[in-house]
Amino acid sequence: EHFAKERCLLPAEAYPQYRSRAVETPWWRLTERSRRVPESVLDAVLAELSEIGPATSAALTDHGAVQALDWSGWKGTGRMTTMALEILWTRCEVVVAGRTPGGAKIYDLPARALPDHHDAPTALPFHEWALLERVDAAGLMTTATGPIWGMLREVRDTLPRRLIEEGALVEVTVEGSRRTYLARPTVTRASRRSQDDRMRILGPLDPLLWDRKLVEQVFGFEYVWEVYKPAAERRWGWYVCPLLHRGRLVGRLEARVNGDRLEAQRLWRQEGEAFDDEAFEAALARHASCLELSSTSRSRRAR
Repeated sequence: EHFAKERCLLPAEAYPQYRSRAVETPWWRLTERSRRVPESVLDAVLAELSEIGPATSAALTDHGAVQALDWSGWKGTGRMTTMALEILWTRCEVVVAGRTPGGAKIYDLPARALPDHHDAPTALPFHEWALLERVDAAGLMTTATGPIWGMLREVRDTLPRRLIEEGALVEVTVEGSRRTYLARPTVTRASRRSQDDRMRILGPLDPLLWDRKLVEQVFGFEYVWEVYKPAAERRWGWYVCPLLHRGRLVGRLEARVNGDRLEAQRLWRQEGEAFDDEAFEAALARHASCLELSSTSRSRRAR
């Protein structure tokens, strides 16, 4: 886990890039936290984790309370030990090595958690590596400013030009849109790959959905993640996932875990798109298996 466009799950191979970046800019996303936690507490937390890790924050010595950070109503931790771990994590001095069944982060030293990657060299400068990774993840990445350029805004005007000149990227347009996009040179070949018959349940932050204007342009599918909206203002629901099938966005699903069962609570079929109920049932079954649940069910509004 670390920051990419936002906080993300990343392949272990990415760690050396983040380690290098954190060393170059030790204040990176740390200013407010670092004002609250003394360096002596950071040293103590790191030493204890070195001795007993992997461990959760709750398993470490309690260093007292701290003023929590508040981002637009989302309140952070008020425990100094937890905030110290967040600082050490951002510096890449510790990593998130897992989660408890209740979702608490399990921290450990990089040398133990990532033995094959913790001291590996980096092949590219951070910004170049990060931009290529992001284009690979999104497929098409708008050249216009916006959230997709998080962490890369300082190089938005210069780095893409250089990578285009070097042949690592190309600039493309989408029919019906005036915007331009960055893509890999293989983008036209990739678009012709045959589709399998699986329906996919997409997470709200899946890279395919990052550029909502592009999603609407290409798929005719309007999507907003409404988790931050008051309930009365939601059009669909709190945690609604798009359904991808045969290269089209064919519907939306709201589901929850109920005991040992994955329960589809609501299903919206996309107007004008064919919907394969058998493929949907198979997608639910695969998702339940990933969550180690024993069965699936569909409410009346998900039929």
